[in-house]
Amino acid sequence: MTPPQPAEAAAHSGRSLPRLLGQLALGAFLLLAGISHLTFNREAFQAQVPAWVPLNTDLVVMLSGIAEITLGIALLALHRWRVQIGWLVAAFFVAIFPGNISQFATATDSFGLNSDLSRGIRLAFQPLLVLWALWATGAWRTWRKSRHRE
Repeated sequence: MTPPQPAEAAAHSGRSLPRLLGQLALGAFLLLAGISHLTFNREAFQAQVPAWVPLNTDLVVMLSGIAEITLGIALLALHRWRVQIGWLVAAFFVAIFPGNISQFATATDSFGLNSDLSRGIRLAFQPLLVLWALWATGAWRTWRKSRHRE
């Protein structure tokens, strides 16, 4: 028996193919970002940890990398719990937002973001990541439907 193709899997789950592909793309993005936290971009991520965080910057980078890897794998593999995972991913993006704000406020260069404009554009994309997680996993739609039932 061959595994279902993405279109078949989406149809079987009652989800649209764009949402399924969005979920898989976000999972791959998080998995790669997490791996980069632990390997080749470790120093760049350390530069983004705000000075007010009372933990060792390398520890913060390692823990956030492990979280990203875990969330990425969950998005790629645990479709049954996609709604709950969507909320966790959205919460993770909200939790790391202060680091992006700090990078902007302190004018810290990292990842080629070496101007206020480039750092500001990155800030604008963080809420889009939250929306992507909620849309692709159906978390927002599920929440809206539950509100209408009450």
